[in-house]
Amino acid sequence: MTALPAWLLCHTISIEPYRGSGAYGPVYDGPAAAAALVAETVKHVRDSTGAVVVSTAQIYAGPDLDCPVGSRVILPDGRITRALTVAAHTAPGLPVPESTEVYCE
Repeated sequence: MTALPAWLLCHTISIEPYRGSGAYGPVYDGPAAAAALVAETVKHVRDSTGAVVVSTAQIYAGPDLDCPVGSRVILPDGRITRALTVAAHTAPGLPVPESTEVYCE
C-alpha cells in the first residue's frame, strides 16, 4: 500500500542503525537522516527482553525506515536516545498507510 503522507512527517531525525557487537562494543552504521513524526511523551513499553521500560519519545516514520532495536537516534532537539522497540505496521490489501513505529528511551 502507501506510506504515511509526507505532510505528516514534519520532523527530521538521524539514525545510526545498530549492527551488532564488536570487540570494542556496539557497532553502528553511519548516520542517516529520516523524515518522521516525533511525540515526546512518557509511556511504559516492553523491550526485546520482555522487561517493562520507560519510553520518552515515540517516532512514526515510513515503512522503509532502517532502525533495528538498539539503534542510536538523534531527535530534532539534538537529544541522543536508543530504540527500545520497533514495529512495522503493514496491512496488505487494505487501503491504509504503512508505517514504522519506534519507541525510544
